[in-house]
Amino acid sequence: MPPLVHRHPLAAQAAEVLLTRIRAGEWALGHKLPGETTLAAQLGVGRSTMREAIRELAGKGVLDSRQGAGVFVTALDVAEDWDAVLRRATIGAVIEARIAIEAEAAALAALRRTPTDLRAIRRALAARALGDPDVEFLVDTDTAFHRTVLVAAHNDVLIELFDSFVPRVHRAMTDMLRARPIAAPEEDQAAHLALVDAIADKDASAAAELSRAHLTALKEALS
Repeated sequence: MPPLVHRHPLAAQAAEVLLTRIRAGEWALGHKLPGETTLAAQLGVGRSTMREAIRELAGKGVLDSRQGAGVFVTALDVAEDWDAVLRRATIGAVIEARIAIEAEAAALAALRRTPTDLRAIRRALAARALGDPDVEFLVDTDTAFHRTVLVAAHNDVLIELFDSFVPRVHRAMTDMLRARPIAAPEEDQAAHLALVDAIADKDASAAAELSRAHLTALKEALS
């Protein structure tokens, strides 16, 4: 017999009971739930309360209410907050994700960049080359450069993912450069210039490999 709900707020409790049953495997991914009337009777609540509970779990991505078809399981648990995932992740894991995103973005940028994109990338590279001793400035200009490459890929999803990583990486890079400045800034800038040249030449393979190599070295330095 499923647990009954007695205390306030009923809808939140009903949602929690449903989530517990989904986590326990009572309904598989993609499975259709029983009707509202049946579920309401099982939990000892009214249909309006059950409807609100389903709406709450739908808002969390666990259920999907389809007009005329019923309610279906779309996830087996509530997704963890993305910011919490990034805060918990090691910097190495974050850089690995950046490699996956930016190597592909560099290849796409080489294929899709416009003359306007290329001018923006070159301006960002020049700003990065100013050699300002302020660590915050260096990290900011480096981030801005990499973002122009993402923009040139013309994929909004990749840009959103990159932007979500920025605060985590920014802190780690700032701390690292304060403790250990770049040993060969000219070589570092040359590596970025090589990436720009590959994008300008529309060499997607070279752009992806140069991006991957640069970020792999960054991962090793930060780790």
